[in-house]
Amino acid sequence: MTISTPDDFTQRWRQPPNFHLEVAFDYTFLPAVDVLDRVRRDEEVRFTILGDDDWQVRMDRTATFRTAPIVEIVTWPFRLVHFNLGRFYDDLLGGFQEQVMIPWRTHLSARGFAWQRLTPILFLSTAGASSTYHNDNSHGLVWQVDGTKTFHSYLDPDKHLSADAAVVGETTSEDPPEHAEADRQSITMEPGDHLWSHALTPHWVTTQSPLAMSVTLSHGGLCHQGHFSERELALRGYWDKNPAEAWAHDLRNVRY
Repeated sequence: MTISTPDDFTQRWRQPPNFHLEVAFDYTFLPAVDVLDRVRRDEEVRFTILGDDDWQVRMDRTATFRTAPIVEIVTWPFRLVHFNLGRFYDDLLGGFQEQVMIPWRTHLSARGFAWQRLTPILFLSTAGASSTYHNDNSHGLVWQVDGTKTFHSYLDPDKHLSADAAVVGETTSEDPPEHAEADRQSITMEPGDHLWSHALTPHWVTTQSPLAMSVTLSHGGLCHQGHFSERELALRGYWDKNPAEAWAHDLRNVRY
C-alpha cells in the first residue's frame, strides 16, 4: 500500500503495518561513496565490520576503516550509522535543513502534528549487510537515497512483540527470531522510495546493492491533535512509572 495524500497519511500513521509514502523532497545528495568517505572520518560515526572473515581480519579492518582507501572500504561488508547530521549542514549536507527538514516540519505542523524531536539519521551499508533486529522508540520516515535495501517487519507486530516488551528493549538481537514467512512484511526500496516505519515495531534491514545509503527522519513524541500512536502509549505509560528513564534511550535500541 502506498499513501499519497495528507489525509490518507493522517488516517494511517498511528497503526502498523508499515507503508510506502509518497513525499516530494527537493534535495539532491552527493553520491553515496562521497558521503561515506566524509562521514567515516567523523568522531561520532558508528560502524560495524561484518562478514565471515576471521576475527583478526575484522579487527584490522575496524582499526583502519577511517583511513584505508575508499575503493577498498566499499568492498568490505559493513553497516554504518550517524545520528548527528547537523554536524554536516555547512558542507556535506548543505541546504538539507532548508530544503528538507524545515519544509517537512512545516507540512506536519500545518496538518495538526506536533513532536518533541525530529532529526535525520544516516545509514550506509554494503551488499549482504543486515541491521540488527530491533525496534525504534520513534516513528521513522525512511528515505532510500542510493542503492537497494529491503525493510523487513511484520504485518501484525503484536503477534511477535507486544508494545510493553518493545518498550523495555526485548527486541534487540543480531538476527530476527524464527517466524512464518507469511507473517513477514518485506518492502524492497529503490532510490527515491519512502517508507513509514511505526514506532516500537520490530524490524531489520538487509542490503542488496554494492553500496546503499538511506536517511531516516526520526520523529520522537509524534502526536496528531494530542493523540499518540497506539504503541507509543505504552512507552508513555512506562515513562510515567519510570520518569528517570524518560528519553534516556530516545533514538533506538539498535546496536553497532
